[in-house]
Amino acid sequence: MAGTLIGQQLALLLVVAGAGLVIAEALAPGAHFIVLGVSLLVAGLLGLVIPPSLGLFAPLVLAATVIVVGGITLYGYRQFDFYGGKGAGQTSDSGDLRGKTGRVTEEVTETSGEVKLDSGGFNPNYRARCLDGSIPEGTEVIVVDPGGGNVVTVEALDEIEDEIDRELARDPETPESGTGDPDAA
Repeated sequence: MAGTLIGQQLALLLVVAGAGLVIAEALAPGAHFIVLGVSLLVAGLLGLVIPPSLGLFAPLVLAATVIVVGGITLYGYRQFDFYGGKGAGQTSDSGDLRGKTGRVTEEVTETSGEVKLDSGGFNPNYRARCLDGSIPEGTEVIVVDPGGGNVVTVEALDEIEDEIDRELARDPETPESGTGDPDAA
């Protein structure tokens, strides 16, 4: 009879503690209490339905249940990433800004200016500089050097010319080598 009473009291304590932790998680989300709360709640509910014939083995069954359910809950939490969206909640460093595009909100010169970056984080507005000249307000830009802090070096997208653009812009009548006509030789 003493084992049954101890098992029932322990199970009730686990239910109350587990429910309290689950409620605490609901009030302060962030996965601080959810794994342990679910584990204790499930173990406590199981303890309430365990047959009294287990006696003194009931606490061992409950402890094993907490460990197993805790592992399953932790795996599920990490697998589905309820709070972060597979790493989306992670902060990024200034290096991640390289290649980001945006628009000039205040004319950018070699010493001053401001841009608003597309997907630039919580506050997408950054102080900006350009390497030479100036970039007028409203121009689409790309970050060429994230620098550090909140000052980035940008370049107007229409000024960027890559190898393909140079090749397309080259006059087809004046190839770089040869005449371009294999029969002309």
